[in-house]
Amino acid sequence: MKHLGFAVSPFPQNKPYVYASLQRDGVEIMLLRTEGYQKPEISRPGGAWDAYIRMRSVRQFYESVRQKVSIHLELVKQSYGDWEFEVRDPNGYILVFGEIPDDE
Repeated sequence: MKHLGFAVSPFPQNKPYVYASLQRDGVEIMLLRTEGYQKPEISRPGGAWDAYIRMRSVRQFYESVRQKVSIHLELVKQSYGDWEFEVRDPNGYILVFGEIPDDE
């Protein structure tokens, strides 16, 4: 998450962590640790994602992170009007970053 520009605050301060709070640009995402959890493999028509983060200035954000993270889907304007890109995190989760353009 540091490559995406998030500040990470784990709790407690030492492993094993119970949860982590990720902050960036006034947004906070909290992740909870579940012992023994394994990500299920999901397949749906049109693809599958694990989290969708709607934000402002997604194109500028994409340019700032694209050389630092594993891009799963390049920045593209979808047929429904959102600009989106997808990254695969180190645990295999697909994170979508998108925004609806102001001019539409």
